[in-house]
Amino acid sequence: MSSPERARDFGFGADEEMLRDVATRLLDEHLPVEKLRRLVASDPEAAYERGERPPWDEGLWKRMVELGWPALAVPPEHGGHGFKLAGIAALMEQVGRHAVPSPFVASSNATLVLREAEGACASAWLSRIADGLATSLAITDAEGSWEPDDCGVTARETPEGLVLSGAAHFVQDAFKVDAFTTTARCGDALRLCVVPRDAAGLELHQDHIHDLTRDQATLRFHEVRVPARDVVDADAAAILRRAWPGLLVVVAADLCGSSEWQLQATVRYAQERVQFERPIGFFQAVKHPLVDAMVAIDRGRALVYAAAAAIDAGADDALRLARMAKSAASDAGAFVSDRSVQLHGGVGFTWEFDVHLFFKRSLHNQALYGDGVHQRRKLADLLIGPLAGGPAAESRGE
Repeated sequence: MSSPERARDFGFGADEEMLRDVATRLLDEHLPVEKLRRLVASDPEAAYERGERPPWDEGLWKRMVELGWPALAVPPEHGGHGFKLAGIAALMEQVGRHAVPSPFVASSNATLVLREAEGACASAWLSRIADGLATSLAITDAEGSWEPDDCGVTARETPEGLVLSGAAHFVQDAFKVDAFTTTARCGDALRLCVVPRDAAGLELHQDHIHDLTRDQATLRFHEVRVPARDVVDADAAAILRRAWPGLLVVVAADLCGSSEWQLQATVRYAQERVQFERPIGFFQAVKHPLVDAMVAIDRGRALVYAAAAAIDAGADDALRLARMAKSAASDAGAFVSDRSVQLHGGVGFTWEFDVHLFFKRSLHNQALYGDGVHQRRKLADLLIGPLAGGPAAESRGE
């Protein structure tokens, strides 16, 4: 079967460029790194010893809603803009480059899942997302798997809908969103539903994570009743498989953005820091790692847009390209983070310096939905087939 024709330049045109530039100006103005530091890194004891959730700028989130960002991935028939994923990826780069504390990334991924479903329920929730409702995915068990047999939430069917029990883990920005897009195993099927955050019987337990720009939680369902109007689909596994390339692209784009910030900050430092009567950027031991970092980021970015263009075109190789993008972006994030701390010398590892904020966001994103090693193992499955009984045959951490 021939692959659909893809747009030139990954489909990145004037509209996508305008969206990226508007995002850059907005975030430069309303979330400079000094403000980010005051928000999330003013008190290390509060964050790591007392376990307090860092504050976030809800006013900035309202501005993002007013600009229509949550509606970008929502199809027009559900009240959204139906924007190309290439443009959304460019926006996500800027979100990562500013390490924005908000539910935008989590809600965008939930939107990508819901838009793969059909029916009145999915349409109703997509319309609410387009109006600014934030939701997050609650689809993984304690091992990070979303496969039906591994799902940590079970469902019991009743005439009124579903009754959920169990736990969903690694739920992103759970304390910032209004609802959760949740999977639950019901017999042999994996069901998809949407659960409001204030649903009776739902408990949120905050996870201790190092990334200060987001929160994460374990959701525990104690006989949570989901009315039939909020049950989206009975074949959630197929929906997730169709949506998975987009989820990987979103996280990989955020990774490229945070890596770019670290690279640019390190370049500026190398131009300003003087040693032996020369800026340290003069020395090859500094110049060469910076060039390697630039190449690594550009490799990841090129694959992100190639994957986004494949998804926009409905191409058969979208999943392969998305896994390549997440692998390259994760590896770039690890390399750039390491070099940014090292090349900042004695101040690079301190709390007062901003490198740690982007280092930690990058580290979290590298693990989210599988790091570079995991993605390459999955790529091997796609290209040469799983090895019987070997680690490549495992489905965990999808």
